[in-house]
Amino acid sequence: MRRRVPTLPAIKPDRLKTARALVEKAVKLRKVFSVQGPYPVIRAALWARGWVERRLPPPVLRAPQCQGDEEEDGDECDVSADGEKGENLDDMYGLMSRLVRNEPSYFYWTTRRDEIDCCSLRNDQTTNHYANAGTFTTKVGLCVNLRNLQWFDAADPDTFFPRCYRLGAEDEKHAFIEDFRRTACTSLLQYVVERWQRDGAETWNKENVPILFFSTELGNVEHRFVGPEMIDTALHVCQEFLSILEHSDIDIRVGTRPSVEEQQWAEFLQDYYMVVHEGAVIRGSSVFVERCQAMLTRLQEVCPQLDTDGLNNIWIIKPGAKSRGRGIMCMNHLDQILALVDTDRALTKDSKWVVQKYLERPFLVHGTKFDLRQWFLVTDWNPLTVWFYRECYLRFSTQPYTTKNLDSAVHLCNNSIQKHFQPSRDRHPGVPEDNMWSCSQFRAFLQRQGCEAKWESVVIPGMQQAVIRALQTAQDLVEPRKASFELYGADFMLGRDLRPWLLEINASPTMACSTAVTARLCPAVQLDTLRVVLDQRTDPSAYTGGFQLIYKQTAVEVPQYVGVNLLVEGAPIRRRRPLVQRETVVSNASLSIQVLSCSEEAETTHKPSGQKPVFCRSGKENRAVGEKRRQLNSTSPKRRCEGRAEVQNTSCVQRACCSQAFEQPSVVHTEPQRKAQRLGLSPGANGTSLVPRSFFFSVSPSHSMSDCKTLPNPGHGSHISRSFIPQAAFHRTTRVLPSLQGPLPTLEVICLQPTVACCNPNFSSHLHKQQFLRSRRQTMAKHKGDCSEHVQK
Repeated sequence: MRRRVPTLPAIKPDRLKTARALVEKAVKLRKVFSVQGPYPVIRAALWARGWVERRLPPPVLRAPQCQGDEEEDGDECDVSADGEKGENLDDMYGLMSRLVRNEPSYFYWTTRRDEIDCCSLRNDQTTNHYANAGTFTTKVGLCVNLRNLQWFDAADPDTFFPRCYRLGAEDEKHAFIEDFRRTACTSLLQYVVERWQRDGAETWNKENVPILFFSTELGNVEHRFVGPEMIDTALHVCQEFLSILEHSDIDIRVGTRPSVEEQQWAEFLQDYYMVVHEGAVIRGSSVFVERCQAMLTRLQEVCPQLDTDGLNNIWIIKPGAKSRGRGIMCMNHLDQILALVDTDRALTKDSKWVVQKYLERPFLVHGTKFDLRQWFLVTDWNPLTVWFYRECYLRFSTQPYTTKNLDSAVHLCNNSIQKHFQPSRDRHPGVPEDNMWSCSQFRAFLQRQGCEAKWESVVIPGMQQAVIRALQTAQDLVEPRKASFELYGADFMLGRDLRPWLLEINASPTMACSTAVTARLCPAVQLDTLRVVLDQRTDPSAYTGGFQLIYKQTAVEVPQYVGVNLLVEGAPIRRRRPLVQRETVVSNASLSIQVLSCSEEAETTHKPSGQKPVFCRSGKENRAVGEKRRQLNSTSPKRRCEGRAEVQNTSCVQRACCSQAFEQPSVVHTEPQRKAQRLGLSPGANGTSLVPRSFFFSVSPSHSMSDCKTLPNPGHGSHISRSFIPQAAFHRTTRVLPSLQGPLPTLEVICLQPTVACCNPNFSSHLHKQQFLRSRRQTMAKHKGDCSEHVQK
C-alpha cells in the first residue's frame, strides 16, 4: 500500500531560489517557449540560450498518433527522444516549467500546425508554422499551384515538375486520358527507334522480322506479331499534337469527329501493351525508323519530359494528402488506373487522387534508384524570404531498379517504406546498408563518374529554382504572419542528365535520427534554424550555420481587404468643344460685296413700296450690343434668356442690313496666282475672284427668326464678311464677334469709286482694282491693339 501512494519529492530551498531567479529573468526578457513533439534538440538549444519551457498539455490522441499529419511528413514516433518520459519531477527544468505555467509562451515549436491558433497569437509570439501553408505541401495543392506559374515566372513547370492530374476533377481526368494515350504513342516511336539502334539492321531478315528477341528479359515468349498500322496511328497522333501546340486547330469545329475513335484507341493500347510489355513484334517496322526519328526530334523541342517518359508509360498514383509513401502505387495500364480511382469514391469526390508521370529513366547509383531530401526555410512571405540548406541526403531503395517490376520496394525510396524490406542480394555492394548517403558521399561518387562539376552547375541551381517557383505560386494563399517561420523538406529525383525534378514538398520534415547520416544532419539543421529565426532577425550579420539566403523578394504592398464585392469607380470624360470653323466663301464672277454701315448713329432707311427697310448700326451701338452680351453671364437665368433673345434679334437685323447694302454686282480684277497662294487666298470658281481663306467666320443662327425670316438672304446668308468701302464714302470699322479669336487679315481696297451714299439702297459701284499692300506679319502687328479702334487709310 505504501508503494502505491505517490510521494512528492522534497523541494530544496536553494534550488527553488535559483529556479525563481532564472524564471524572473526569462520572463523579463520574454524567453518562455513551448515545444510539442519529439524535439529534444530544440529544447536543449533553447535551454542553453536561457529560455524556460512552459509545458503544453498532452495532445488529443488521434487515430494515427505516431504517423503525423496526413498533410505533413511528420516525425516518426520516437518516445525515447521525446525527453518528457523518465524525467524527474524535481529536476531544475521541470521546476522552472511549473513556475511559468501561468506565463504566455513567446516561442512555439510544434509538429502539427493546428496545435496553435495563429490568429490568437500576439505580434511578439513566434511559431514554426504558417496558416494555409497546406496549399503547396500537399500533392493536390502543389499540382494545382504550379499550373499558375505563368503568372509569376516565365519558366515552364514541365521542365522541373512531372505532369500531374487530379482524377477527381472531370476535366483533368479527360486530360490525363489524352496524355496517357499520347505518351503511349511517343513511347512506341522511341521503342521502334531504340530497338533498331540496339539490334542493328543485321538482325532483321528479308521479311523485316527480327531474329533476336528479348528472351533474357521476358523469358520464353511466343512469337506474336502486330501490324504496322499502329505506327501510322502513333505518327498521326503526334502530328496532331504538334499542330495543337502551333495553334493550327483553331478553325476546327467543336462537333468535329476525332481522328481516332474510342474503339481504335482501345485496339491501339492493346497492341501497345503487347509490343512494349510482352515483347510482341511489329511487322515491317524498319520502314518507319526514319519517320519515327524525325518525329521524335520535333517532339524533343516542345516536350521537355520526353527523355524521362521512357517506354513503359508508367504512372504513379498517390492519395493527395498522405505522406511517407502511404497508399502510393505504380501502374502502366489505363483501365487499371481508372478502376483503382473509381473504387474509392470518397477520395475521388474530394479530388484527393493524384496521378503523376513516373520518371522511368532516373540517374542511378550502382543500378539503384534514389531520391534527395533537401531542407529550406521560409522566414517571411511578404517579402518572400527563402533560406536554402547547404547539405542534403540521399535515400536508396532496397531493390535494384527495373521497370518490369512495379513493386514499392523498387520505386519508393521513403525510409518509412524501405525499412520494412530486406536489401536484395542482387544489389550492388556499393549501396549503403542503411540506404542513406550524405551529399558529400554522392559528390565523391560523381567525381569518380567524371561529372562532379554538374553538382554545382546543374543540381543545386535546379533545386533552388524549383523551390522558389513553387513558393511564388502559393504566396497569395499563405497567411504572411511576420513572427512566424517554417522549415520544409523537398523531395527531388535526378534525371539521366542530373537535372532535378521536384516530387513534393513536406511540412514538418522528419527529424528522427534513424541512420548515421540523419543523426548528424537533423540536429544540425534544427540548430541552424534557431540561429536564423532568433539571432539573424536581431543581428543581420549573425552566423546562420548551413543556411544561405537564396531569395528575398521586393516588398509588395498588400491592399486592404474590403470583401468579395468589387466596385469600379470612375468619372465621365468631357467632350472637347468643337473648334470654330472658319470657312472660305467664293463668289461667282460678279462679286457681291456685303457692307456693314459705319455711320455714327443708327439710321433706318425705308425703301420704296414693296421693299423692306434696312437697318444700319453705328460703332457705338455695336459696342453696346457686345456689352449686353457680356452682362448675360452675371444676370439671373430669366434675365439672361431675355438678353440673349435681344442680342439675337439685333444680329438678325444686322444680317439683314449686310445682305441689302449692296445688290448690284461689281467687277473684280484678280492678282497673279502666285501672290494669291502666298497670302492664303482661294480663287473663285472661274478664277476671277480672290477671297482670303480666313475671311469669313460662322455666326450662330438666331433663335428668334420671326423678325428676320422675310429678309432676303444672299448666296451665303449664314456668313458675315467684312466690308471694303472707300475712305471718301465710309468710315471703316473693325469688329470682332465673340466667336472669333484673334485678328483677321486686313484687305486693302484700291480705286473704288462709289456712285451713291452708304445708306442708299440703290448704291452700286464697280471695283476696278484691288491690291493687298501689307504682308501677314505687318497685319498681325497692326491688330495687337484694340480691335474696335477705327483704322483709316
